[in-house]
Amino acid sequence: MISKNNINAFEVRKFIKIILLLLAVLISILTLYLSQRLVNKIAVEETKKMEIWADAERILSDPDAQGDLGFELKIIQSNETIPAILVSETGRIIQYINIGNEKKALSDEQLQEILKGFSEENTAIRIPIDEQTTYRVYYGKSSVLKQLEYYPYMVLAIVGLFVLVSYSAFSYSTRSEQNQVWVGLAKETAHQLGTPISSLMGWVTCIENDIIPDNAAEEMKKDVDRLKIITERFSKIGSEPILKVCDFNRVVRESLEYMESRIGRGVAFDWDIPQEPLSVMMNVNLFQWVIENLVKNSVDAMDGSGALRCIVESKNNKVFMDITDTGKGISRSQVKDIFKPGFTTKKRGWGLGLSLAKRIVEDYHEGLIFVKESTPFKRTTIRVQLSLAADWKEIQ
Repeated sequence: MISKNNINAFEVRKFIKIILLLLAVLISILTLYLSQRLVNKIAVEETKKMEIWADAERILSDPDAQGDLGFELKIIQSNETIPAILVSETGRIIQYINIGNEKKALSDEQLQEILKGFSEENTAIRIPIDEQTTYRVYYGKSSVLKQLEYYPYMVLAIVGLFVLVSYSAFSYSTRSEQNQVWVGLAKETAHQLGTPISSLMGWVTCIENDIIPDNAAEEMKKDVDRLKIITERFSKIGSEPILKVCDFNRVVRESLEYMESRIGRGVAFDWDIPQEPLSVMMNVNLFQWVIENLVKNSVDAMDGSGALRCIVESKNNKVFMDITDTGKGISRSQVKDIFKPGFTTKKRGWGLGLSLAKRIVEDYHEGLIFVKESTPFKRTTIRVQLSLAADWKEIQ
């Protein structure tokens, strides 16, 4: 039964997915932009540090330098992260720092290769030693700066992997739930057909044994009509149900009378339904399905033995139907889950009855269905709430 609400929900989910995708792209672009700005700022700061380092190196290399050179020495020693190579004007490597392993010296070929890379990354800093001598400092990116350059890509990769795994899990969960619903719907079809077919088989046995009660024809007609109703219900799958102004009290009363005659004698039925009509927009066949599912759920909760009571009342342009059973009850932790597809506390069951009831009431009749009260091992009341129709003259 696919309604406009279902289509709208599908469109909303599709819209949300697009929004989330756009947000993910925006966040990715923003992350890369901010990271790149930070990298550029750190690169500028490292260039300034290397200029200071080069100036300190010039002072220490000057044979005519006088005074305390401890400050310059501290500047030289403070560089523990930025790799640098000091080269003479002839291209001879004088010294290098923060490159390779201190325990193992690098060969000239390795240093020249690194020097080439440094020259491509940054402009060399000139160090005039005297009028005839000028050194150059070639430097590269610090380990911190390199990590910061790759960090946003690693974060995006992890986030992308997480999104992919989450999407796969969500898709699998959705497919699993859909499969469960379809299997449950098939089970529900068999369950719906079971009651009238079993009754008709009983009447066939009576006829074969020449035992024909006075009300046989009337009861068999009810079962045949029931099969027609079930056929009509399932034929509505994929179409929008038609709502008409109906007498709510009559629909509920007829549904309960039918269920009472088909439920075992262990369940005592009792209802308080006003005789005056209550005008409600509804699809009779579907709403009867709601009542049947609620009654069957109550009977199952009582293990086929107990009391079931239905009360109908109206107030403030609303009609309320309360179905109460004396079954095992519902725990607080389960109250929010009982209307979800697949949820069931029975060993044999597909958890589809209450889910169908919720969809029929809320999606098709724009009403409410919820657990009004539940006391474990004492009683449970489920309430259905619909709006009264304005026109009382068109009751079907």
